[in-house]
Amino acid sequence: MAFNVITKKITMPDGKEITIETGKLAKQADGAVVVRSGNMMLLATVVANQTPKDGVDFLPLSVDYQEKFASAGKIPGGFLRRESKLSDYEVLVSRLVDRALRPTFPSDFHADTQVMINLISADAEVLPDAYVGLAAAAALAVSDIPFNGPISEVRVAKINGEYIVNPETSILKDAELELIVAANANDILMVEGEANEVSEQEMLEALRLAHAAIKHQCVALKELEAEVGKTQKREYKHENHDEELRTYLWDTYFDRYYEVAKLANPSKKARRESFKAIEDEYFASLPEDSTVNKSLAKWYFHDIEKEAARQLVLIERYRLDGRKLDEIRTITCEVDYLPTPHGSAVFTRGETQSLTTVTLGTKLDEQIVDQAMVSGYNRFLLHYNFPGYSTGEVKPNRAPGRREVGHGNLAMRALKKVLPPDAKNPYTVRIVSDILESNGSSSMATVCAGTLALMDAGVPIKAPVSGIAMGLISDPKTGKYAVLSDILGDEDHLGDMDFKVTGTTEGITACQMDIKVDGLSYEVLTEALEQAKQGRLHILGKMQETIAEPRSDYKPQTPRATVIRILKEQIGAVIGPGGKVVQDIQKQSGATVTIEEKEDGGYVSIFSANKAAMDIAVKMVKGIVTIPEEGEIYDGVVKSIMPFGAFVEFLPGKDGLLHISEIKWERLETMDGVLEIGEQVKVKLIEVDKKTGKYRLSRKVLLPKPEKK
Repeated sequence: MAFNVITKKITMPDGKEITIETGKLAKQADGAVVVRSGNMMLLATVVANQTPKDGVDFLPLSVDYQEKFASAGKIPGGFLRRESKLSDYEVLVSRLVDRALRPTFPSDFHADTQVMINLISADAEVLPDAYVGLAAAAALAVSDIPFNGPISEVRVAKINGEYIVNPETSILKDAELELIVAANANDILMVEGEANEVSEQEMLEALRLAHAAIKHQCVALKELEAEVGKTQKREYKHENHDEELRTYLWDTYFDRYYEVAKLANPSKKARRESFKAIEDEYFASLPEDSTVNKSLAKWYFHDIEKEAARQLVLIERYRLDGRKLDEIRTITCEVDYLPTPHGSAVFTRGETQSLTTVTLGTKLDEQIVDQAMVSGYNRFLLHYNFPGYSTGEVKPNRAPGRREVGHGNLAMRALKKVLPPDAKNPYTVRIVSDILESNGSSSMATVCAGTLALMDAGVPIKAPVSGIAMGLISDPKTGKYAVLSDILGDEDHLGDMDFKVTGTTEGITACQMDIKVDGLSYEVLTEALEQAKQGRLHILGKMQETIAEPRSDYKPQTPRATVIRILKEQIGAVIGPGGKVVQDIQKQSGATVTIEEKEDGGYVSIFSANKAAMDIAVKMVKGIVTIPEEGEIYDGVVKSIMPFGAFVEFLPGKDGLLHISEIKWERLETMDGVLEIGEQVKVKLIEVDKKTGKYRLSRKVLLPKPEKK
């Protein structure tokens, strides 16, 4: 069978090459491509139904990214030994693509559309999540599915002061700033990333560089679209409107909606009831035999409400709840709310509330990571829960959805930047945020509550972190715009931008941005970042009124933990033959002891429910690994008695000779009755034989020397 294969090569400004191939694989899909960089290969397909389902007035888009374990020469773990439910990481990558693609489809296109991206070959130095947006956009470009593209995604990182697009995996660990950026040829669409307290200017510089690289890829996608002959997309008609009804409702009710918006009611429920009363009044006025399409009428009322709220902001310069554009809702904070958890906090901002807990566990509580390209352990977990009651809804309590995974990941990235390094933090840390009320910015409430709970738990974080969600309302006809601080849920829905920024007083630690309109200038983005900074600092001030720094000690119910770093060659001595030594330490002390080998040595983690057990275990481990030094004084135990002296264990596994002449200043003729086996005796190491390694001990040098007669 002959293939009509078309290949497009993209040479990036830094010399990296990307190839896009279509016409060989998955030809029955509406669009299919293979994107390759190095040995990394992605297969992206897209399929859209010809007609929408009845009553659907939105785009039913699904995006699934999955890594095939065979791509990295691995077999999946678990009992099934096969790929199944998407991992949290795969969900997060899927969301990156979804958020970039969704605003780019025509607003009146409502057919079920599915984008699937599979990692089919892995390269340890090429991270595939930087290419998934390009792959999805390329599949759409070679299809007949209507799409206002092209778009693409890249990773940009600042490493050792230099900005790099799609850096190799091996150098990414040194990044001060790391962002995934999606854009079309003109505008940025989506941003997601983390940073080590960088400035707003550094963030903007990274966005400019990323956008320049994306523009280069968009040109290549347009050329590929032309070569494949898919510049003309399929015709469709997914909406049927009643223009007469639309005009009547806008002319009759817009002013009513505007007046309700101007009431500036701070209650979400009250606002909804006021708006709905207008809608109910209209439907109640219709005769029983009315032929008005109620679904269309509700659609138009929704549009009227949205525009009235937008115009309120642009004209009156205040918001639905009466706040000024840069005003933050009322904040209350409380720590140590729950008596049993290791740390807890309640953070309330307006009608958004998070109850967050911190649990400090042992190394045995680490999360096992088993992915196609990554295997290992994770010691910091953050879980975000969004139950139905938080918005007054009835919703089944199922496994976390994609939104919950995404919001939790953003909060996790924000806080992990201020956690102490592993060497200073022996705990596995789990944060759980339960959203009890929600009216916008619940992920940012999680960041604030997480910071408070960490400090309440006594975790020595570098600095407290706060988060804020920014919004934008703009009118391209008039050029008016308004940047909103601490947006409501309604403002998120009716606005043109959702920009979440987290950070300390020193700089930004994480961000997430979704743009819903074309034409967001860097000037507006700069204004939004500066306004966000002022909001973050205000929120931090409120948080620090409750607790300004981590508690000096952990709570009594917190298990005690410490880490002792030892030489690699000492690991075997601590473990012992068949684990005998470490088991004996645990048995005698009651503590839990684990040993891990790393590049720079061995790490002995000790966990205990009480200080006494901790002290015993630490003393035993240090005794094993401590190198005896001449002149040091030790507490020893008599192990055996000989005619010429006694052998004393002065460190675990280390015996020295206490000669009969070194026991007392007085001359001893015999060892009878002088010492007993098991007796504790304080000794000083007076000599280490360099040839044999044997130890000579003395007890008499620690005793007062009698005066000569």
